[in-house]
Amino acid sequence: MAFKHLIRFLPLTAVLVAPVAMAQVSEFSLANGMQVIVKEDHRAPVVVSQVWYKVGSSYEPDGLTGISHALEHMMFKGTESVGPGEFSRTISALGGDENAFTSRDYTAYFEMLASEHLEKALELEADRMRNLLLDPVEFAKEIEVVKEERRLRTEDKPSGKVYEQFSAVAWRASTYRNPVIGWMTDLDNMTNDDLVAWYRRWYAPNNATLVVVGDVDPGQVRSLAERYFAGIATSEIPALKPVAEPAQSGETRVEVRVPARQPYLMLGYKAPIIGTAAEPWEPYALYVLANVLDGGNSARLSRDLVRGDAIAASAGAEYGPYSRLPGMFLLDGTPTDGHTTAELEQALRAQVERLRAELIDEGELKRIVTQAVASKVYEADSLFAQAMEIGMLETIGLDWRLLKTEIDAIKAVTPEQVRSVAERYLTDDNLTVATLAPLPMDGAARVPRSAAAGVRHDS
Repeated sequence: MAFKHLIRFLPLTAVLVAPVAMAQVSEFSLANGMQVIVKEDHRAPVVVSQVWYKVGSSYEPDGLTGISHALEHMMFKGTESVGPGEFSRTISALGGDENAFTSRDYTAYFEMLASEHLEKALELEADRMRNLLLDPVEFAKEIEVVKEERRLRTEDKPSGKVYEQFSAVAWRASTYRNPVIGWMTDLDNMTNDDLVAWYRRWYAPNNATLVVVGDVDPGQVRSLAERYFAGIATSEIPALKPVAEPAQSGETRVEVRVPARQPYLMLGYKAPIIGTAAEPWEPYALYVLANVLDGGNSARLSRDLVRGDAIAASAGAEYGPYSRLPGMFLLDGTPTDGHTTAELEQALRAQVERLRAELIDEGELKRIVTQAVASKVYEADSLFAQAMEIGMLETIGLDWRLLKTEIDAIKAVTPEQVRSVAERYLTDDNLTVATLAPLPMDGAARVPRSAAAGVRHDS
């Protein structure tokens, strides 16, 4: 299914850490406000370093959409002491890997390398935090790269086009209505001065979190953080106005007509997240609900729509409880030959209605908890995943200690609570439907279905 490839909707247990390792997390703040979180994992002489900035596309005003992602590209174009591309070449020469990604709620930069080279990674990150050159000539070239990326990811990609149009009509007030990569008109009119102002406003230690996970000593990391980041000047971070999405009072529909080989369907119900739900258990119940529908071959959509009635070539459900602003409970699918998106929509809505009318059984609950625990153990093998979960939670305004309680929260969900959130949030008046109506392909190659919401830098 499409959604599980997105940074935007990380599954609740997609990047969890093993319970035995949780006590090895240390955290402190520098005098300039920069937060540092260190998690020890001594299984291999490797470290992951990530710098997270509290800025992404949801921070952008109209007319400047895409500027966070454009700035991410420019972060590799050099400082007064490090030439264009030298950052990447230096990390590569040390046998490491580096990159960055922009999402709706954050921009993050990372390095994965041998622990002995952590100091160099932190030195380079500290340098570009406030010393970026932002040369107008480099920007003029790089913005064309960003535009081409938009063409490839969205304008020439049917699923990307559908997701973009879906978001634009589903959200009335929320800045989630804008694409992470930005609208093309805004990219056409973006200036280097815009970029300089955005950089100076948001890229500062008092708006950043450093996460280090791996074969390190917390005292050593603290010493390095003090050495390279403590002397960096702060910025006056603007207070964000609250964004209240108005209640939807009727179904919204959009049809997208672009060249494509297959029709495609998206359904989205506005849903609360951790921190905004009426009851603290509701996000976990929505997570369980999503996994009842789409949690492997034994889940309902695969069992009933794909293998059973054979109405869908693929069908999925996704819900992400972690974001800065309230999100969506999503369903999507591609009908099989001989069936239409209208038939698939009817089948998906019938599945939702069943959840509103009937209690799920204990066997389904047990399967979901078992999968969540297995995912938690499996993902503990990834240093990057451990760091990402910590950084993401802290950057969107939550506490990384939620990692300690999620499995227990999932185990505590009851069938009655699952039905309750279905009744409350999965209603027709709260629904947006987007349909891809294919036009002739004219020989164009088939495009994968995943719609990009997080945008990753390719250096």
